[in-house]
Amino acid sequence: MRHDECPMAMSLREGRDIRGLEAIAERPDGSRVAFRPFPVLLRDNVGEIVGALNMLVDLTDQKRNEESAQHLAAIVESSDDAIVSKTLAGVVRSWNKGAERVFGYTSEEMIGRSITTVIPPERLSEEASIVGRVRKGERIDHYETIRLRKDGARIHVSLMVSPVKDLTGRIVGASKIARDITEKKEKEERIVMLMREVNHRVKNQYAVILSMIRETGNRTGDNTEFEQQVRERIMALARSHDLLVHAEWRGATISDLLLAQIKPFGDESSIAISGPLIVLQPNAVQYLGIAFHELATNSAKYGVFSAESGNITVDWHVGDDGRTFYLAWTESNGPPIKLGRNQGFGKIVLERVTPLSLGGEGILEQTPKHLVWTVRAPMENIAASIV
Repeated sequence: MRHDECPMAMSLREGRDIRGLEAIAERPDGSRVAFRPFPVLLRDNVGEIVGALNMLVDLTDQKRNEESAQHLAAIVESSDDAIVSKTLAGVVRSWNKGAERVFGYTSEEMIGRSITTVIPPERLSEEASIVGRVRKGERIDHYETIRLRKDGARIHVSLMVSPVKDLTGRIVGASKIARDITEKKEKEERIVMLMREVNHRVKNQYAVILSMIRETGNRTGDNTEFEQQVRERIMALARSHDLLVHAEWRGATISDLLLAQIKPFGDESSIAISGPLIVLQPNAVQYLGIAFHELATNSAKYGVFSAESGNITVDWHVGDDGRTFYLAWTESNGPPIKLGRNQGFGKIVLERVTPLSLGGEGILEQTPKHLVWTVRAPMENIAASIV
């Protein structure tokens, strides 16, 4: 600023006191400082200007505070969290963009209104408790509760509440930061439900494994054969379990289950599969998986998977009523077909264990040239969903 443009020079030149202007002064060290001048003209007894007195007010702290306030306001306004201030009586004083997104109310709708607008009726006592703690100067961290959106939806929030003081240090209100944790809570609840489901399924698998061990032991006299069969059957359960874990226990398609169970025994190209895309319930995955394992094991020992001739087809469909599921495993044109022992564990699985577990019935037919296993069961015990 040129000297003749400074407030003192202007006051002397124009004959009036000049107030409210801001200027920049440069110090000897080269640093600059903002200041506000208050020039006062000095006059003699007849009113003639004989000089002036100037007071300079350093604005450095004020400017710094203004910048800090602007910076803080920008942070508050751009935050994804709801940041709200209110009086101790619960009247909203400020409402940022984050609060608009979280609760659905605009600032115009909420400023001057009670904060109880977003509190469910059965949780109003929480507000009284929070205000009581704020009056004592307490800060409340990570208080999880339920709040209401404008559309009536209930959301989970995590609250942080701090006292607001006036210039004398008296507590006059509270500031709240509310973070929407609805998605987090839903994930936690889903994990808990999933763990319960896993626990339930694991217990079921323990029961199946114990049954397999018992039935295999009753029908196997050789220890080596017993160990091998038990190991193979547990591995078959594990393959079904892997599919369920991968799908978060929602189920598995018939095709995926079938291919997983035949993979250790034969060439996938030697089996033809057809049917609608059905996602099986976890229980159906477990018991159909055991059946597919027994059929594939038998084929690897005595049937198509043991030779380079023959074919296997697996097809399934839903009855016209949409309520009944049908599946058939057909093995033909291979070596002379048999199914191990007449009363072996595999036969029991195919004719009793799997069908009964699905609430249906199974039929096993054998001729020297064909082996056909069919199972019929209610769709309500089979499908998690049909695509």
